[in-house]
Amino acid sequence: MLDDFINQFWPSTVDGLALGAIYALLALGYTMVYGVLRLINFAHADIFMVGTFAALWTVRFLDVSAVGGVALIGVVALMAVVGGAVAGGGAMLLEVAAYRPLRKRGASRLAALISAIGASIFIQQLMGTVLIHRVFGTSKEGGKLDVNEHFKKLSDVVDVGPILIRNDQLIVFLGAVLMMVALDQFVNRTKLGRGIRSTAQDPETAVLMGVNIDRVVQVTFMVGGVMAGVAAALYFVRFESTNYFVGFLLGIKAFTAAVLGGIGNIRGALVGGFTLGLLEMYGSSFFGSQWRDVVAFSVLILVLMFRPTGILGESLQQARA
Repeated sequence: MLDDFINQFWPSTVDGLALGAIYALLALGYTMVYGVLRLINFAHADIFMVGTFAALWTVRFLDVSAVGGVALIGVVALMAVVGGAVAGGGAMLLEVAAYRPLRKRGASRLAALISAIGASIFIQQLMGTVLIHRVFGTSKEGGKLDVNEHFKKLSDVVDVGPILIRNDQLIVFLGAVLMMVALDQFVNRTKLGRGIRSTAQDPETAVLMGVNIDRVVQVTFMVGGVMAGVAAALYFVRFESTNYFVGFLLGIKAFTAAVLGGIGNIRGALVGGFTLGLLEMYGSSFFGSQWRDVVAFSVLILVLMFRPTGILGESLQQARA
């Protein structure tokens, strides 16, 4: 086992960083909504799933086959834009339909949690039963849609000393880092970002200071949805397939990443995502690929037992301007 781990250390590290980047982007949606509303948005993973289909439809609409260079970057960028727009819009609709009526009536957090679970099942079944079947003629049971040979250049390898990096891994990592930096600057340096942080800290005082809570909450959902949509496009670049339940396991792992870094902490979500991705791949190389999910959820249990506030611990409401 140790020999396998040593031999696979660099490939596992590269794979772990690419996978962790996707986890981190998806975890940002969980952590932002929790920071503002103290709500775990379990339907967020299904917004991600919708984003993967937006990326798929973009590829099929463009009808690309073998692309490379600038054209490849352009296609990936367009997939990210479309995925972000569709997922961001879906997240806004989700907030209006599933959460805002409960907030207006002063419903309990348990009611919001149940609404989140119901919305998640609704979106998943809508995609699996209606849209996929009607648009693509694929059965709900099959549900899996593959796009083969669309990005041949993605398998090309960049040689960086002893490390071999595929193009798709590099694109996923760099794209995710750019989005993370953009989000961090948005939250810390813009007027809307200050509104998000003030609402997270003290909603009543924020209202007295002229902050529109409904607008802040909707922007929070939209931004989280955009991050999920970009993560979906990058996921599609990396794996070139999707299905109507793709968000289930990935969403749980992204939530694990958010808890690991510190739920409600934007930078903690990034740390948690990369850490979880690395731990998964290292665990796979050491124990075997069949232990990959076991490693991920063992991390969640250990964090909740010994450091429930996560690695960084500081929440969104305490972030500095």
